[in-house]
Amino acid sequence: MIKNNFLSVLTAWLPLALVSTLLLIGVYIAVQQDLRLSANDPQIAIAEDSALQLEAGATPSSIVGLVSIDIAQSISTFVMVFDEGGKISASSGILHGMPLRLPMGVLAASLEKENRITWQPEVGVREALVVRHYGGAHPGFVAVGRSLRETEERIDVVGLNLGIIWLAELVLSFFLLLCINFFRK
Repeated sequence: MIKNNFLSVLTAWLPLALVSTLLLIGVYIAVQQDLRLSANDPQIAIAEDSALQLEAGATPSSIVGLVSIDIAQSISTFVMVFDEGGKISASSGILHGMPLRLPMGVLAASLEKENRITWQPEVGVREALVVRHYGGAHPGFVAVGRSLRETEERIDVVGLNLGIIWLAELVLSFFLLLCINFFRK
């Protein structure tokens, strides 16, 4: 009798558990993508403005500024300017004291449209990078990046919270079905 009751509750509960699991996976994916995509927003604005200024004749060093940012240590936004051949003209971003380099393919992909990527120059250093081609008298590329550390920490918190909610939903829904089944008899 108890075994039959338990099996009938389990049979009723499994579809609820599946739906709950799928819904929370969907919520996680939507929130994760929103957080990751919005991590590009400052870089998009800076890249667009920098490209316009470079097309109007501004020098790469005036766009980049004077501050060097070690991207392994800082979450600040950095700017890199490359000539048409991919040679670095100026950069505020460094990695362990060395200038940053981007593969030519990353730059070339921005010839058609703005290139937005996650860039990992070494383990533990992940950057949201926006690369834009600019024209004018001295065409080239401007790349603007920012650490994903804070964004990824927020994504981890969302995952943990949704995991706790998921477990609570599973336990609570099973317990409620068990109680309903018990009081029906």
